[in-house]
Amino acid sequence: MRLWSKKQEKLFFEKSKDFASHEQLFYKTDDGRYVSYWPKGYLGPKSTLQARNSLIGNYTEKWVCDLLNNIIKDKDLQIIQQAQIPSIGITHKSPADIVIATSDKKTLMPEEVKMIFEVKMSLVWNWQYDEKTSKIMEIGDYRTHQGRPSFTRSDSILKAIGKCIDIRVSNIKSSKIPLIVLGNAPLSNGFCKKADYLKTSGIIQGFWSLNPFPLNHGNTRKRSNKNGFIRIDNVDELNTTLNQLFKQDLNFFSGMENPKKLGQLIEIANMEDTYENKGLKFLNLLKGS
Repeated sequence: MRLWSKKQEKLFFEKSKDFASHEQLFYKTDDGRYVSYWPKGYLGPKSTLQARNSLIGNYTEKWVCDLLNNIIKDKDLQIIQQAQIPSIGITHKSPADIVIATSDKKTLMPEEVKMIFEVKMSLVWNWQYDEKTSKIMEIGDYRTHQGRPSFTRSDSILKAIGKCIDIRVSNIKSSKIPLIVLGNAPLSNGFCKKADYLKTSGIIQGFWSLNPFPLNHGNTRKRSNKNGFIRIDNVDELNTTLNQLFKQDLNFFSGMENPKKLGQLIEIANMEDTYENKGLKFLNLLKGS
């Protein structure tokens, strides 16, 4: 199985035609064309497609599930879509898009969760539907249309950040669970700095784009300065990056203390016999301070 590409987007339209009309999937321009995004420079009347957002959301979540199932061969790990983890604030009102867990069920305990993914993927290219032939043709990458797909959409990014922060602060039991935001477009310069800060502070472990070639011509950013954003270029790279996260015994910690108090905690932790025990002691002291 390959990563996101034009082929996946065309397949989305072909499958969606079975239960959605072309009027629900495409905008109609003033000259009678059916397009997935308003072309740049288009000044005619516009409308909003509500139905397509949920369709592409469901499609991309299912696509990510299939991709992870294809990669993860560990029989003790399950890929769960729309999972609930009530004790860390993930309920039926706002479930986790995708979870890697040790139990095959929709409602999970934090200790059963190995990783949480928020999926912020969408259509990247512009497509045109021919009403006479029912054929779909790609007519340009995201530089040629007025839409803001995936990670180029600020409100989508802010929503993902807000949800991840809510998970982190809801309960100490979320401190060992990596949080990843998945997209299929590059992250802007401004948000790359935020992604790096969120990664180095431990809130979110990365914004990963699963689209190696989002442009028809030219290249896009591979990674941000501190790897808060990464463009995954092939399945092997995705597998390696996932395994690196699995191997790390991560612990999120946060606090606001004066230097004297921190020094006291460090001095107590330093009495432990190994670096690992010193670190765990400091984290426990910090959580209890």
